[in-house]
Amino acid sequence: MLLRFPFTGRWVAQNSPADRVPSHGTTLFGSAYAIDFVMVDERGRSAPRTARSVFATEPPERFIGFGAPILAPIDGTVVDTHDGEPDHEARRSPFTLIPYAFTQARRVSAGVAGTAGNHVVIAASPTGPYVLLAHLRRGSVRVRAGVVVRAGDQVGECGNSGNSTEPHVHVQASDSADWAAARAVPIGFTPAPDGDPAGWLPRNREPFVV
Repeated sequence: MLLRFPFTGRWVAQNSPADRVPSHGTTLFGSAYAIDFVMVDERGRSAPRTARSVFATEPPERFIGFGAPILAPIDGTVVDTHDGEPDHEARRSPFTLIPYAFTQARRVSAGVAGTAGNHVVIAASPTGPYVLLAHLRRGSVRVRAGVVVRAGDQVGECGNSGNSTEPHVHVQASDSADWAAARAVPIGFTPAPDGDPAGWLPRNREPFVV
């Protein structure tokens, strides 16, 4: 499935299916081909490094991607939204990531709200595929179920809700919005840096500008 990038600016990919499938180490919730995008500065940093980033959690507001507009990557109809989940403290330090890992099972057991946090789901047609934009900033979701959107319309802002260790946007496509049964759909993005109309899929830590 070919998507528009759901943002502008300088970003890098994480957990890219160009590097491995399933990209997030699981096929749960139709996520086998999901990809994460983190906004970075010209030095490739999502936020400046300080002593706090080495030893402690950090407020999400320190990250340049926090609050960045997130755009619809396709023309379609919004079929589901969720808002109201908190934006967590960010965790780049191994001292904070290790205890966070022990809470993973609790977030998965909470279902899509626990993992995706604040999110928007857009159907490309009445029968799909369905595109999920996840980890949006609390209070930023601008659309509701039934709204028709065009690619490029703003639907929310980049946040740090759900299963997220720093502000980023998670993008995936699936054949169903019933996440317990959903099967992943491979995705690519346009515009490709080389102009290829078939699209492009960035690899992990590969910087690009939209």
